[in-house]
Amino acid sequence: MEEFNAFISSVSGLLWGPPMLILLVGTGLFLTIRLRGIQVRGLFRGIKILFKKDKQEKGDISQFSALMLSLGATVGIGNIVGVATAIALGGPGAIFWMWATGLVGMATKYSESLLAVKYREKGANGYKGGAMYYITKGLNMPKLGMAFAILTIVASFGIGNMTQANAVATVLFDQVQIPTWTTGIVLVVLTGMVLIGGIKSVGKFTAYFSPFMVLLYICTASFIIVTNFDQVPTAFGLIFDHAFAPIAAAGGFTGAAIAATIRMGVSRGLFSNEAGLGSSAIAAAAAKTSNPVKQALVSMLQTLIDTLIVCTMTALVILMAPIWMEAGSPGVLTLKSFEYFLGNTGMIVVFAATVFFAYSTLLGWSYFGEKGFEYVFGEKFVKFYRFIFLIFIMVGAVTQLKFVWSFSDLANGLMAIPNLIALLLLSKVIVEETKKYYFATDLDEIPEVSPAMGKK
Repeated sequence: MEEFNAFISSVSGLLWGPPMLILLVGTGLFLTIRLRGIQVRGLFRGIKILFKKDKQEKGDISQFSALMLSLGATVGIGNIVGVATAIALGGPGAIFWMWATGLVGMATKYSESLLAVKYREKGANGYKGGAMYYITKGLNMPKLGMAFAILTIVASFGIGNMTQANAVATVLFDQVQIPTWTTGIVLVVLTGMVLIGGIKSVGKFTAYFSPFMVLLYICTASFIIVTNFDQVPTAFGLIFDHAFAPIAAAGGFTGAAIAATIRMGVSRGLFSNEAGLGSSAIAAAAAKTSNPVKQALVSMLQTLIDTLIVCTMTALVILMAPIWMEAGSPGVLTLKSFEYFLGNTGMIVVFAATVFFAYSTLLGWSYFGEKGFEYVFGEKFVKFYRFIFLIFIMVGAVTQLKFVWSFSDLANGLMAIPNLIALLLLSKVIVEETKKYYFATDLDEIPEVSPAMGKK
């Protein structure tokens, strides 16, 4: 088993190597150019749409709920441990490359969501869409679409389920000595209560849960930044100074290759926002909207919040505290940095955020996996998936998951390949839909649902 685990880890490492990172960032840059910087020129329009009622809307959950579902699934351990890992192994300059990844990732997220709504279908369990649908219908590649759906199922049980349940159980056991089996039972019950109601229940729960979770973390980090504002310029200086002249954060400052700094920033940024994986597009397809572009503009806000706001605040707190200059585990770097400024209060907030973020990721991925399962096996077997998902929560809470982490990373990487192929090949469709929307809105004539949208 150890040899097989080592093999999977090796393959996963190769898959997430420079070629994949170049493909992910390159796709985002290509779409940014083709869409003429949609993440900048469409930002305030997206915010406006988010809070405006759409009279012609069709969908299962509000655009706000869809955004919160997507945000809940991606704001997670990556925003706490991922940022710390980027700084510890790539130096402060890695944050600059994380920002670059988040910026172009907004265009990728926009494109995924646009296609998800355009090619979605109405089924017995509500609207369904995502990369498997726009690969099948937009590219006429049903086998590739099926492969994406299967990989989504695998990822939902791994990195979206067992690893998150294990993270919650481990933290609660280490900090307050709650037995892992107790945490497992509580998670199963809480998750089961939410899943019974389907997407509307999940969307409603995350619409309340995710904003509270993110705001608690942002407010705490903001308090530290404001009350120690004199250190902020130094923190930003470290990021910009070492983006092209990197230093290793720990271990004697022997120097870090710029390739390592870029790789850590890019990989941790992508791990945080999942731009290019196609997972969040599944949530976008359920949103109530009358036009694919409107939901796409809202969806790209998720990457803005996730990477450019939450991750930046984490990075500033870490770089303002002297802890990052000491050799130590990246896993506790964020916690110790918050604790440095706020004592036990800071430790409690990071502890709570870790639990909340992991649980919200679990809920979000339950929906992503369910839609993948529905695509492969049909709508009548959805309840069977939910039952299996709950069982795996318990398994994840009480077992060690080295193999699951490796296999899940591999599944995530394989998900990105067909999705990125679709985004590149369907870029003309994305551009045309965007032009139609902006031309119509300039004339104060909002176009109705696209011909392909919401039809079987």
